[in-house]
Amino acid sequence: QVQVVESGGGLVQAGGSLRLSCALSGSIFKIFSFNVMDWYRQAPEKQRELVASITSGGSTDYADSVKGRFTISRDSAKKRVYLQMNSLKPEDTAIYYCHIGRGPDNYWGQGTQVTVSS
Repeated sequence: QVQVVESGGGLVQAGGSLRLSCALSGSIFKIFSFNVMDWYRQAPEKQRELVASITSGGSTDYADSVKGRFTISRDSAKKRVYLQMNSLKPEDTAIYYCHIGRGPDNYWGQGTQVTVSS
């Protein structure tokens, strides 16, 4: 089993920045068996969407809506994944979830609320 805990959300004005952190614990073997780690978000009355991904080799991918503003990174030794969010917009308001897994074996955190005021 793997436990996922997000932190770092909060209320920020448009144009501001936040840094989300995701801490992983549990089965070391399972954690390191997963190549990709992701951040998703879900706004009210909208479907959950993929925001950013990072592989064990450090390759990254971003949703078009956050490219150039968000940066995903990972510290494998500390079993952490980060999401640096700059130039935040009101439309970035959502619950942000950290995800690790593959196929039917998936692990999610409880989410952290990000609210961007205009």
